[in-house]
Amino acid sequence: MKIHENSINDAVFKPLRIDCSHCSGLCCTALFFSKTDGFPKDKIAGKSCTNMRKDFSCKIHKNLMSKKMKGCIGYDCFGAGQAVTTSIYMGDTWLSLPEKAQQIFDVFLIVFHLHQMRWFLTESKTITLAKDLWSRIDQLIEQNINICAGPPEIILEFDLNNYKDQVNDVLRRVGTLVKSNFTCQAFNRHSDYWGKDFSRKNLEGADLSMTLLMEANFSGCSFLGTNLLGADIRNSNFEDADLREAIFLHKCR
Repeated sequence: MKIHENSINDAVFKPLRIDCSHCSGLCCTALFFSKTDGFPKDKIAGKSCTNMRKDFSCKIHKNLMSKKMKGCIGYDCFGAGQAVTTSIYMGDTWLSLPEKAQQIFDVFLIVFHLHQMRWFLTESKTITLAKDLWSRIDQLIEQNINICAGPPEIILEFDLNNYKDQVNDVLRRVGTLVKSNFTCQAFNRHSDYWGKDFSRKNLEGADLSMTLLMEANFSGCSFLGTNLLGADIRNSNFEDADLREAIFLHKCR
């Protein structure tokens, strides 16, 4: 069974892919860091990472893996950083406009959430089993794009929680449509599978959305139609696993 369309227009995902060369170090400045989550050290929101250069590049970028900076490696702003820096503020930054630094950080966080949701909405437009929802998905994507193209004041006034509720409803319906095409479930659903051994189990059609899967063993598993929306898969083992037809697994797209 094919879950996603064979011919996916990769251009629709391009604005949602990270491009640090056109960013102003927003993720390294605007966000809170915790050393226990794989970042260099504990850092409060609004303070620059000590490894960030004046040109917003990272001093240790080439050594993130050897230094076990898993938080840095795993973080993805879904293209929000370059959108805020180059499009919304037209090249101005929190450094060149210190009086607007907090506003820029606030806009970045909102655009990040919007881009993240747009990524999963865009993926939903490639899931053939969800065709009945494509018209509604198009409406949500159009609204998303229009807000992100607006000035900071419009973005800051946007009712993000209401929009998020609408998106979550659609994504749940997409997941339900996919799951309805599968009958075999290998487990009873829980929220915490930390360290669980799933090796060689049948996970096709399983709903693992919003679950803790850290350090779980998925070696040899098939993820055909498996819903991984919001699942925490840090340090999990996917050796010989087939993730090509999993749904809502951002890192595999």
